[in-house]
Amino acid sequence: MKTMWNDADREELLARIDRLSDDATARWGKMTAGAMLAHITEAMKMAVGELVCKPKKMPIRFFPLKQLIVYVFPFPKSAPTAKELLEGSDTPPARSKAELRRLIALFVSKKGQKQWPSHPAFGALSEKAWGALGYKHLDHHLRQFGV
Repeated sequence: MKTMWNDADREELLARIDRLSDDATARWGKMTAGAMLAHITEAMKMAVGELVCKPKKMPIRFFPLKQLIVYVFPFPKSAPTAKELLEGSDTPPARSKAELRRLIALFVSKKGQKQWPSHPAFGALSEKAWGALGYKHLDHHLRQFGV
């Protein structure tokens, strides 16, 4: 299982982010490359506690669905997301990439903390779950744009 806590896995994501071109087109969904970068940036803000999202009452908040989605099943294409994670601006990709790098570094610096933000769909997550989910979410969207 790949995770944000593994240096090699994280470096692979950062290299893929760097390879994302401004004019990349989505293989599925309606986002532009800039909108996708804004979305994953907002998601990382949530993961580090800089953005609070309204909780949703969903069955995936509970065992065993939560564990299956976080650790086993791939994310479905065009899955719904929290509206707060779609409110980021479609900023120039170079600026978004720099902000995303800052947030990933901040996320990693929080390893070992006891309290993690609540996820709008999954609720309370452990450090291990946040690491796996963070990797999986970024990977999903980078694959969406072919990187």
